[in-house]
Amino acid sequence: MLIVGPLLGALIALVGRRGMIQLGLALGSVSGLTGSAALWWTLAGGDAVRHPLGGWGAPLGIELRADALSVAMLSVTAIAGAAVSLYATSYFGNTFRLRCGGASAERGGRYFAPLWLLLWTGLNGAYLSGDLFNLYVTLEVVGLTAASIVTLAATTQALVAGMRYLLVSLVGSLLFLFGVALLYIVYGVLSLEGLAAAVPANGLPVVALAAMTVGLAMKTALFPFHGWLPPAHASAPAPGSAILSALVVKASFYILLRLWMEVYGGGARTGLLILGVMGAAAILWGSIMALRQVSLKRLVAYSTVAQLGYLVLIFPFLDPAAGDWSGQAWTGGVFHALSHAVAKAAMFLAAGSMTYAMAHDALPSLAGIAHRRPLSYFAFGVAGLSLAGIPPSGGFVSKWLMLRSAAESGAWVCALVIAVGGLLTAAYVLLVMRSGLGRPDPTLPFQPVPRRMEWCAVALALLAVGMGIWPSAILDLIGSGAPWR
Repeated sequence: MLIVGPLLGALIALVGRRGMIQLGLALGSVSGLTGSAALWWTLAGGDAVRHPLGGWGAPLGIELRADALSVAMLSVTAIAGAAVSLYATSYFGNTFRLRCGGASAERGGRYFAPLWLLLWTGLNGAYLSGDLFNLYVTLEVVGLTAASIVTLAATTQALVAGMRYLLVSLVGSLLFLFGVALLYIVYGVLSLEGLAAAVPANGLPVVALAAMTVGLAMKTALFPFHGWLPPAHASAPAPGSAILSALVVKASFYILLRLWMEVYGGGARTGLLILGVMGAAAILWGSIMALRQVSLKRLVAYSTVAQLGYLVLIFPFLDPAAGDWSGQAWTGGVFHALSHAVAKAAMFLAAGSMTYAMAHDALPSLAGIAHRRPLSYFAFGVAGLSLAGIPPSGGFVSKWLMLRSAAESGAWVCALVIAVGGLLTAAYVLLVMRSGLGRPDPTLPFQPVPRRMEWCAVALALLAVGMGIWPSAILDLIGSGAPWR
């Protein structure tokens, strides 16, 4: 259901008629929500769920596998994806046509839905794959469709950004495939469980891990491989930016987590320290660059660079032999991936509504948006404060767990980076909020925004807060999926 549903929806949406597009998006959303909920319910009673395709399990055939980490990622993809799909039904029916006009609007409205649903298929496939080759295939599906979504506006800026993203994605995929080939040469098996049982270490397996890590870091836009991300997110249509920032980069992070913790068992401590340093640099650099932006979408894009840093900052603390602080780092890092997905999708959807309403993306042009579009302004502020770690949001829960892990392990520099990153996040969010409270320029045009678009952003922003108020079920699920459980 989780793979066939969005794939079938993509084929239906490819017909191009408005009714068929809406039917395809509805099918993808329903299959994602019901499938992830069913898996969550099933996992509550036992271990991982397995399904061999064609009757042949690993290592001879393809085996789909879902554990707690998979279900957590599938669930947040379904929730954010359903909201983005609903937003897109109005955005491409009204907003995109008025913004781009002519053939660009027609092409964007027709091809966004099948591309997005195919991308959704790739994401679900990645979270359910139990071997490295199928992870490579699903990553390719995600990368190719995501780059296509960036170019939908068909402007020179969008085409250049999409081509840059495509080239970076392909290079990352080649490095990942190179590592996969090395592991197959050494062990003759590609299943994650089979490789973990072989306990890869030294020689070619280390080279393979390094190549795959660099490739995945490029796809995740981890500092210093982040250069493609701000132009791509700024050029994509608003629902595309939400997908890229909230969901697409999480797939490569998920695989990084699987590789380092499940396959290699967290043994390469030097590499984990390097990832931690890269994460700290991403938090500081991305936050500072966000403060320097005058474009709303580029500000939110650099915010993504910073927030992704938290995801790899936890890697040095993930030690199966350590105490409770290692478990807190795992839970906090994965919880941050989930809360970030919801909050960042809300921010980009709200930003898309605000920039269309004011017909400009520059922060000074947003003056008065708090009065003209209060729902979008509210959604952006609530989601932004969740990213800053303000209680009682989901961002507060994740950063509090990471902060406790760093403090209890004696890593005071990391604790300081987490705290400073939160303050910088609050600063650039408040920069946008202050701009929205200014006196509007009566000479600037103003367009009404469909309520459906605004309420999608509000719902995700409130969910980001709800994750902090009632986090227990999610934390229990994440904790049960720790690799050393």
